[in-house]
Amino acid sequence: MKTDLFDFDLPEDRIALLPCEPRDAAKMLVVKPGGDPEISDASVRDLPTLLQPGDCLVFNDTRVIPAALTGRRNRNGNISTIECNLHRRLDASSWRAFVRPAKRLQPGDRIQFGETGSACLLGQLDAEVAEKQGGEVTLRFDLAGPDLDIAIAAAGKMPLPPYIAARRPADTEDAKNYQTIYAANDGAVAAPTAGLHFTDELFRALDERGVSRHFVTLHVGAGTFLPVKVDDTEAHVMHAEWGTISQETAQALNQARANGGRIIAVGTTSLRLLESAANEDGTIPAWTGETDIFITPGYRFKAIDALMTNFHLPRSTLFMLVSAFAGLETMHRAYDHAIASGYRFYSYGDSSLLFRA
Repeated sequence: MKTDLFDFDLPEDRIALLPCEPRDAAKMLVVKPGGDPEISDASVRDLPTLLQPGDCLVFNDTRVIPAALTGRRNRNGNISTIECNLHRRLDASSWRAFVRPAKRLQPGDRIQFGETGSACLLGQLDAEVAEKQGGEVTLRFDLAGPDLDIAIAAAGKMPLPPYIAARRPADTEDAKNYQTIYAANDGAVAAPTAGLHFTDELFRALDERGVSRHFVTLHVGAGTFLPVKVDDTEAHVMHAEWGTISQETAQALNQARANGGRIIAVGTTSLRLLESAANEDGTIPAWTGETDIFITPGYRFKAIDALMTNFHLPRSTLFMLVSAFAGLETMHRAYDHAIASGYRFYSYGDSSLLFRA
């Protein structure tokens, strides 16, 4: 499909730079496709009333690591500041990373992150550029395993999306705000942002409604922010992300579906993982592996009945996904309504609840 089919005009003032407080006070656009799509305004706090007893919410419990690093490259006394966003772990000591300015790095260069010259080794983090491809490099750190994890946590900052980071620096509140309340498994370098809206109070209301909660893990990569630069979607290459679905979760979801319950993915990451694992009949097995699934209109969904998700960038793989789920024309109408009605977009923005076309 032509990429420009997924374009739309978004005023800059619709991009949320800070989250709503409290989290569940955000607005939520409810979209029910059909011959005449039903588009209505609600609040995230209304979610329990929009679901039925026996429905299942599926959350991605990945935990964002402070993967944004600032370092210094010293080449024969010439020092350059390097901004680095880790996005994929390769082994115990190596990460793939997006860097800028990439032109100042070559294989073999050394980069010093953290507190150089500190007597405390936890404040130091050094790496060598092992490989370079355009604006992406492989960094081989001097530390490995848990020691490397601790050092990254000490030296790094929350990796805010580019459309926020370009307009304000990360602050201490982002360490809390850019993390779901149920985050459990370290490894993401971008938040599963649909889940940022949930609070303990909302969980209690869902419990009272008889809506169950289930957790999967997909370590979100920074590739989720990459724009689609090709003219045709078939030429776009997705970055792979690692995920897992436990046997317990798979059995619970299959049983709920057999009992007439619906499966609602909280976020496109949960949806992509479940659809990657699902069998043709819609059953979900236990699953572990990498997925680079790219969902565009024409895809036949197997496992998901509804999707809770934030508002996405024009021409992005995520807007393509929601267009596949609810219909391209329906989503253009929904986004037109959201823009005209003052909804806040992107990671810290408002939410939507989409039912499958």
